[in-house]
Amino acid sequence: MTSTSTITARELNRATLARQLLLRREPLGVADAVRRLLALQAQQPASPYLALWNRLDGFDPAELDAAFADRTLVKATLLRITLHTVHRDDYRTVREAMQPTLYASRLGYRFAAAGLTPADAAELEPGFLEFAAQPRSNSDLAGWLAERVGAEKKDGAWWGLRSYAPLVHVPTGGPWSFEYSPSYVAAPEGRFIDDPEVALRTLVLRYLEGFGPASAADIAQFAMVQRARVRAALKELGETLEVIAGPEGRTLYDVQGGPRPPADTPAPPRFLPMWDSVLLAYDDRSRVIPPEFRKLVTRVNGDVLPTLLVDGYVAGVWRPVEGGIEATAFHDLPDAVWDGLAEEARALLAFLADRDLSVYSRYAHWWTKLPAGQARVLPG
Repeated sequence: MTSTSTITARELNRATLARQLLLRREPLGVADAVRRLLALQAQQPASPYLALWNRLDGFDPAELDAAFADRTLVKATLLRITLHTVHRDDYRTVREAMQPTLYASRLGYRFAAAGLTPADAAELEPGFLEFAAQPRSNSDLAGWLAERVGAEKKDGAWWGLRSYAPLVHVPTGGPWSFEYSPSYVAAPEGRFIDDPEVALRTLVLRYLEGFGPASAADIAQFAMVQRARVRAALKELGETLEVIAGPEGRTLYDVQGGPRPPADTPAPPRFLPMWDSVLLAYDDRSRVIPPEFRKLVTRVNGDVLPTLLVDGYVAGVWRPVEGGIEATAFHDLPDAVWDGLAEEARALLAFLADRDLSVYSRYAHWWTKLPAGQARVLPG
């Protein structure tokens, strides 16, 4: 590896925004955009749509509907063992790199408590995937398992197999393609038997392209893999990477030639969705979230609220209310910033009007627990 440069905290922020398409809306199709971004957090069905609305010029949600329907893009339990949208060409890499984590996490706890072993999982998987060659509901797959392991072990078996086996979600309709009660189908390429460490090296490169520069701890946090595995992958990648001296003495890694805009590059205001990947892809999240605001936007149960991005940093939260978008800033904002947010809010309301104006309303209880802020309702 070569070490030729340093990077400041603000330059790191701008590099992140550039790679995550948050410095300007880009004229990309949804499939190409998701390949650039690597992964979109999809725990809440609307979030991939809002993530792309923030990033793409002329974004048409029907294009994302179609990409989900033909499985150009797939939604599955992957990074950090939660739901993400990835391009089908990246699914295998991400899945294989995470395979040791997925197996360890899902074949313990409820699976083991049901009296089942990893050998049981391996024996069940081929038939399970054959049954899932056609779309199946939760109850269909749980019923199939009940016939083979017994009703008393069914719940534990389903808990393990839904992530142990390569399943992707099937669109079930609604305004955002997926409803909260999922259906599943076997992944496009079936079961993977290649080397997870080779896949991890590819994932490290893809992550640095989309989220770098980053530390070994950042990469491990993003994928929820052991840091020792990440360090070994970085060592193997060797001279293909650049080593950068980061803020506070942190060692960062990057692909050669990765974009790093100047610190004074303008960053427009944005209304990020819940669980936006740019907020969660790092061990050190201060590159986008000021430390004093982290607990305000990431709630005690892990919910990550929809956030205002001002000058490239989280500055508050937002939600639709009667009459417009309620924007709550955690610190005073200049009038010019409010003007920019108002313009974004008008566009956001127009976008939501065709899909779901009450998006994220089920999370409204969190607003009663926030400290008083500078709140304004921005009309359409």
